[in-house]
Amino acid sequence: MKTRHADVAPYLTKDSSEIRELMHPEHHACRNQSLAEAVVPAGTRTLLHCHHTSEEIYHIVAGEGVLTLGEERMKVSPGDTALIPPGTPHCIEATGTSPLRILCCCSPAYRHGDTEILNQS
Repeated sequence: MKTRHADVAPYLTKDSSEIRELMHPEHHACRNQSLAEAVVPAGTRTLLHCHHTSEEIYHIVAGEGVLTLGEERMKVSPGDTALIPPGTPHCIEATGTSPLRILCCCSPAYRHGDTEILNQS
């Protein structure tokens, strides 16, 4: 089974990022993980949040940003990949002049109910 980026409608997640679910068990043949593209507009950031059961991997495709993982802050740019263990507070800010584009892999697959927003600012 395959999907085409252009055929997948984006939506906003609880953390305020725009997501395209490229593969997700609710819509595709995969069973244990999901793959999505997240877009964070330049000059904005996602809300600080955590996933209680999902391990997440971010792979930066375009743009520049700062990823917060717990107490650690790190600059990210195309080619960087970061692991976000379950329960780790995190957010990402697009610090460049163009949107930050991220491939996000979650295992188990992303669910709104597994996402806890930790602050609104």
